[in-house]
Amino acid sequence: MVFADLFFIYFFLPLCLISYLAAKNLKTKNIVLIVFSLIFYAWGEPLWIILLLFSSAFNWFIGLSIEKTKGTPGAKASVALGVTVDIALLIIFKYSGFIVENINALFRSSIPVPRITLPIGISFFTFQAISYILDCYWDSVKVQHDYYKFLLYLSLFPQLIAGPIVRYSVIEDEIDNRRVTVNDLCDGALRVIMGLAKKVILANNLYSIVTTFFGGDISGLSTMGTWYTVIVYSLYVYFDFSGYSDIAIGLGRMFGFHFDENFTHPFACKTIAEFWQRWHISLGSFFRDYLLYVPIFGKPRKYMGLFLVWFCTGMWHGAAWNYIIWGLYFGCWIFFEQRLGKKVLKSWPTWWKHIYSKLIIVIGFGIFYFENLKQLGQFFLNILGINMFINKTGFFDMVTFSSFKENLFLILVAAVISMPVLPKLKQYVLENKNPTIYAAGRIGSVVGCLALLVILSILLVDTTNNVFLYFRF
Repeated sequence: MVFADLFFIYFFLPLCLISYLAAKNLKTKNIVLIVFSLIFYAWGEPLWIILLLFSSAFNWFIGLSIEKTKGTPGAKASVALGVTVDIALLIIFKYSGFIVENINALFRSSIPVPRITLPIGISFFTFQAISYILDCYWDSVKVQHDYYKFLLYLSLFPQLIAGPIVRYSVIEDEIDNRRVTVNDLCDGALRVIMGLAKKVILANNLYSIVTTFFGGDISGLSTMGTWYTVIVYSLYVYFDFSGYSDIAIGLGRMFGFHFDENFTHPFACKTIAEFWQRWHISLGSFFRDYLLYVPIFGKPRKYMGLFLVWFCTGMWHGAAWNYIIWGLYFGCWIFFEQRLGKKVLKSWPTWWKHIYSKLIIVIGFGIFYFENLKQLGQFFLNILGINMFINKTGFFDMVTFSSFKENLFLILVAAVISMPVLPKLKQYVLENKNPTIYAAGRIGSVVGCLALLVILSILLVDTTNNVFLYFRF
């Protein structure tokens, strides 16, 4: 089941909310959420619910074992077992085919390549489980003694499929102590509508441009055509993934949970380090807290840890070499900025920092898009202008210009919304002492969101393919 679907919006979610609000106590409310979460997950892939249930039961047991053996070698053994099994499951279901393909290519062997369907959300709920057992070992959280409460944490449907990666510490207290107010319901619903609008109105239409130009052989694409498309693709990925995060955060709010933000307008950054402090924050903070300072050859090594983090960041996104290259690409730029130093970066003119960071980011999204390495090589020939001399493609073409003219309004709206314009407008309204402006702003936001709901509902009629990009990861 996906969020951007009329069945979810007008049947599943209202039924879940009604059942939840009708429940008399918090334990019943939690059980209602578990039932609806399992139905949500099993809707498209009922078989893989077994994997989710196994992961929840296994990691819950590991937590209990850590508590029981606290201060002894048994606790370390429990952590090692838990992390090993979690990573092994991820390798088996997500990377086994990729590993075998590369072994065959390297050693010219003919080992049968496993064709395992990727369980949806496995990267997200596995990392949540790992963070839980490590936090239990470090005494950052209390071990959860009730299995159904841990199952609720791991299977909570708002963030189960594509994040954000919610740590147990974020909702530890809210599992046992929370209440839903009218403001929670209203603000959560508005956030959900904004997220749906990002996906249905912006991301889907931006992606149609991308498939027009990047959907086939790009050897005949002009230099400007390549730049145009990869910029549009960057906006698409942002609105698709941040839209999902908005929906997840909004849904969580409607049920009394307060998830951390996963995006804070990353394209407003001035450096690559700042971009990754604003983009997919839950993943970046996970690797920073659990991997960056892992001892390598006996002790923490700053730069080796840095590249290990970025190798894993790339690998997490998919079983293909372009994702590894993409991760290491950003790792190199982070390394470059660290070696350059904050003083030097601050001395750069603001306009230059914006140009520098956006160029690096946009090219990175090109690496992210092309899983086929031959196509990725062609992308670099195109974007650097080398293809003009090889295939005589030209610097500019009328097809690109025509597409740009037709989609100018869409691209401008997307570019403006990707910047912190709406949050500043919201802040101005909420902090304004003039009651007329405050009331107009509040009413306008509600009316605007209801209008967006009508528009996106119309767009969702007779559409069947609204899967979010990060379902693949």
